[in-house]
Amino acid sequence: MKLKIIPLLILGLTLPLNANAEQVRARDIGIKPGILATGKNNAITDVDGVLVGHVTLNKGDSIRTGATAILPHGGNIYQKKVPAAAVIGNGFGKMMGYTQIHELGEIETPIVLTNTLNVPRAADAILDWTLNQDGNERVRSVNTIVGETNDAGLNDIRGRHLTPEIIIKAIEDAKSGPVEEGDVGAGKGTVAFGWKGGIGTSSRKLPEALGGYTVGVLVQSNYGGVLTMDGVPVGEELNQYYLQDYVDSDTADGSIMMIVATDAPLGDRNLERLGDRAMTGLARTGSAMTNGSGDYVIAFSTAESVRRTPERRNENAELVEIPNNNMSPLFQAVAEATEEAIYNSMLMARTVTTKDVRTGNTRTIHELPVDKVREILKKYGR
Repeated sequence: MKLKIIPLLILGLTLPLNANAEQVRARDIGIKPGILATGKNNAITDVDGVLVGHVTLNKGDSIRTGATAILPHGGNIYQKKVPAAAVIGNGFGKMMGYTQIHELGEIETPIVLTNTLNVPRAADAILDWTLNQDGNERVRSVNTIVGETNDAGLNDIRGRHLTPEIIIKAIEDAKSGPVEEGDVGAGKGTVAFGWKGGIGTSSRKLPEALGGYTVGVLVQSNYGGVLTMDGVPVGEELNQYYLQDYVDSDTADGSIMMIVATDAPLGDRNLERLGDRAMTGLARTGSAMTNGSGDYVIAFSTAESVRRTPERRNENAELVEIPNNNMSPLFQAVAEATEEAIYNSMLMARTVTTKDVRTGNTRTIHELPVDKVREILKKYGR
């Protein structure tokens, strides 16, 4: 049974403010972090079964927000839970569902990313969707997984314009294949390193000799530091970075959500180790995980052999998992994919302008200037 969905017209979907701006992925301008090959779409959906959906609100002068849903598989997630882990860098965040992931090492719902003040409404959307799935008629407890970053710099966050009825559309519309990136979904109102942030994704596929497994990452970038792209000091070259002139600036604090998926058969312990290595990809972009930042990773495995089915939850079933000694190639893959996903989140975003509902002042956060980034990369021999 599907819930009634509010018509799309209320979402106020509009064309980007600067439709002629250049949008590129990192590889389009020669940024290819690491040594491993990407998957077909260079996206988290290259991990078989993973689905992603967005809903974006771009209304009037001041509403710039949205939600992004990531589904580990297209079946009944509550009945066929997936092993998972959550990792925290700096914990200035309001992620929902962390304690049960930490305790039981599994996920039983879609993951929804949104803004800070809409976390409870995203949880309501997940609850409605889960409780209405066939087979869940007797379910009386659900651990909803909601991640967030604060988009108040570009969005009327106190207005709480996202409702459960709107957010559930991101879940219902989730699909495989290419993933829309930039200022869409939960990335509509985000800011990264003082430029426009957003949703980005990337993947890595191991050689068959190493198992042929895929690791995919999706990020919601809303943090700062000293932007570095594939080792090139882009932030310094563009004269916009944290501690510039040795004073605090708005290019440091913020948050990032990193969702890691893999088809490698991993239990929650090694998924936690995999999530730890996503932080190395974050560090390569120039983040110091400052005091005001929330840096979170949710990692899960889609492998059928480790899925927490009703039968396996009630029996001492033997699970086949990758041993510790074979984890290092996956660590390399997640570091590379996280780094590239962050670059994609910025390079695919466009300039966003908003009006502060309290002061009436207009604010514009500009997209990362692709033409200048090209020049800087050339200067450093890229």
